[in-house]
Amino acid sequence: MSSSAASAPVPATTVHDSRRFPPSAAFAAQANVTPADLAALPADPLTFWEEQAHRLPWARPWVSVHEWVPPSEDDPLSPRATWFAGGALNASVVCVDQHVAAGRGDTVALHFEGERGDRETVTYAELQRRVAQAAHALEALGVEAGDRVVIYLPVLIETVVAALAVARIGAVHSLVFGGFSAEALRFRVADTGAKVVIASDGQFRRGAAVGVKGIVDAAVAGLAHVEHVLVVRRTGDETPGTPWIEGRDVWWHEAVGAQPEQHAAPELDAEHPLFITYTSGTTGRPKGVVHTTGGYLVQASWSHWAAFDAKPSDVYWCTADLAWVTAHTYVLYGPLSNGASIVIAEGSPDHPTPTRHAEIIERLGVTVYYTAPTLIRTFMARFPDGFPASFDLSSVRLLGTVGEAINPEAWVWFHANVGGGLAPIVDTWWQSESGAAIVSTLPGVHEGVPGAAGVALPGLAVRVVDETGADVAPGASGYITIEGRWPAMARTVWGDHDRYRAAYWSRFDGLFLAGDGATIDERGYVRLQGRVDDVINVSGHRLSTIEIESALVAHPLVAEAGVVGVADAVTGQAVAAFVVPVTRPGAEGGDAGAGGVGDSDLDVAAWRAAASDARAELAAHIARVIGPVAKPKHVLLVPDLPKTRSGKIMRRLLGDVLDGRELGDTTSLQDESVVPAIAAIARG
Repeated sequence: MSSSAASAPVPATTVHDSRRFPPSAAFAAQANVTPADLAALPADPLTFWEEQAHRLPWARPWVSVHEWVPPSEDDPLSPRATWFAGGALNASVVCVDQHVAAGRGDTVALHFEGERGDRETVTYAELQRRVAQAAHALEALGVEAGDRVVIYLPVLIETVVAALAVARIGAVHSLVFGGFSAEALRFRVADTGAKVVIASDGQFRRGAAVGVKGIVDAAVAGLAHVEHVLVVRRTGDETPGTPWIEGRDVWWHEAVGAQPEQHAAPELDAEHPLFITYTSGTTGRPKGVVHTTGGYLVQASWSHWAAFDAKPSDVYWCTADLAWVTAHTYVLYGPLSNGASIVIAEGSPDHPTPTRHAEIIERLGVTVYYTAPTLIRTFMARFPDGFPASFDLSSVRLLGTVGEAINPEAWVWFHANVGGGLAPIVDTWWQSESGAAIVSTLPGVHEGVPGAAGVALPGLAVRVVDETGADVAPGASGYITIEGRWPAMARTVWGDHDRYRAAYWSRFDGLFLAGDGATIDERGYVRLQGRVDDVINVSGHRLSTIEIESALVAHPLVAEAGVVGVADAVTGQAVAAFVVPVTRPGAEGGDAGAGGVGDSDLDVAAWRAAASDARAELAAHIARVIGPVAKPKHVLLVPDLPKTRSGKIMRRLLGDVLDGRELGDTTSLQDESVVPAIAAIARG
């Protein structure tokens, strides 16, 4: 986060939703955590986390629960934390071997859904065999404990196997989104000093086979520390001419397939690094956040069990790309540590059909479905009355949302149309640096409040503070901070501990600065307002983009909205609203606004005319709900919003289009045709 963002006041907030959704008596009765359980938990965080640590199979017990050296300008190694120091365990054993040893080898570990319709089910016993073979293969390539391995793959079974195999031998993995450019990949490979890169020959993107090995070659060119590129054959003959460097490049199936099916996992210290995950870099050079083994696994495992009410019978689906921290914690290490049966799906959620997710939920009997607000709003736009009645979603018993604040109307649509009006929603707030959920509801205890993430989870404390670090009044805006320390906390920024101290620990004494604005009410419910640099300054009034977007989505004409500040000669900044309408201009039969962005016959004039008709109505709506100062000066109706694969709206690109700035790298977008379509409408 930039220093200017850290020092900027957060905006006032006025939009709150008064609806309440308590858990049903039936759900509460079977919940992993009940009100009585919550009341009985230790109040002392150290006692609480030590109690949860006993859930994992440790190879060696710890000596101390937690030690902390606070930040000090006189100590370049500060701040530093340890959790469960002296203890030893292995992440692969926690996630795989323990379940096989417990007689659950025949339990499904993974349901894989390929973009082309190919499917595979992998049991825990089979996963153990594959991880063992991959671990041997990596060791044969010279990978040792502490070495870094970059994994540049789409969502595949091999991606899961590779991550667990790297962790098994004590190396450090860094997963990189498979759609990143050569430049973005190169930065991460160079920054980690990776010895091996694991990639694929190609990827399937919305039905097309696209070669990516050339991107990898460009990314690692001249990096002497890269000794091998291990290549998964995914697209095969559909991407002929895969570039190859003999002696460096190795086929996955050849290196892994002939290896022994048993592997002795070493005991690794609790503070041994497990993975490096990179922040988005939207406000500067991406930060390689380092997470270690013991404390991270303790919190990832417990928070998944408690917040997602994990049951042995669950079919659990977190839709995040495996490269994002969401998937590290709530696809890989949390669910697998609890012996879950997880779903992973390659490709886009609306390809080959817009009902792909509904079809998968029905066919596999998904019970827990965890996704991003942007995807929920996309479904809401296309299916305002819910998915077609031909799909049976009654297996869903719990819903979750992550990535950014969810608009109240989208929350209610999700609850009614995917959860059948019964499934609780856990709206988790956390980030790469926190490692696991910090704020959420416990679904058997707390009522759901549309637009409010929930309360600090047990063992954790959050405060919303003003510029001086003092607690704000209930309902007032401030900076959300995490008080104290927690087991899954990032330990450092890879290769730049000074940046870790300056970015997170230097602003407020004893508080971790998360970089988000929020409010907190008398009951401890937190409402997030987005990054403190995602605010708009109109004539000195600081307005939250999330608040304006939520107000727009509440209007019956609006399916989705992205709001940014753009330069204005009079007010400094003006509000610009990019609105996805419920009905596409010129569409017949009520076709929803989302989808079809890349159509070559996009009728720009029709979109601009529709925006002209809607502008006054939407501006008046915002004036009523928030106030006249928040009225958008610019209203553009657009077919879709630019979103990353992790489900976040790239608001920067919206502002760049209107202000005429160079767009920069757009390779992390779900659909790169979105921005040109928006630009065409903006230019008229």
